[in-house]
Amino acid sequence: MDAHTAIGARMLERIPFLAPVAPLVRSAHERFDGGGYPDGLAGDRIPRGAMIIATCDAFHAMTSDRPYRKAMGHEDAIAELRAGAGSQFDADVVGALIAELG
Repeated sequence: MDAHTAIGARMLERIPFLAPVAPLVRSAHERFDGGGYPDGLAGDRIPRGAMIIATCDAFHAMTSDRPYRKAMGHEDAIAELRAGAGSQFDADVVGALIAELG
């Protein structure tokens, strides 16, 4: 499971017009505190686009019904993002997403 971002990035690298987004796909499961995968990157070493993808993906996952659970409400999901700001997520990206959701 932890290899899916690296596999996706390798696939995109072979398609010339998609190759520039490969690093974002590869790093989409990195954590701001360095506890993510596949490379254990932290802070500014993670491409900003990857942090945006990770934060938006987490919000979408929390607020969408899944076969194994009901969707979380927007306010609860925002509280989870705030709780993860600075550890799981880039705090600036969390702030921007919350402002956009306004």
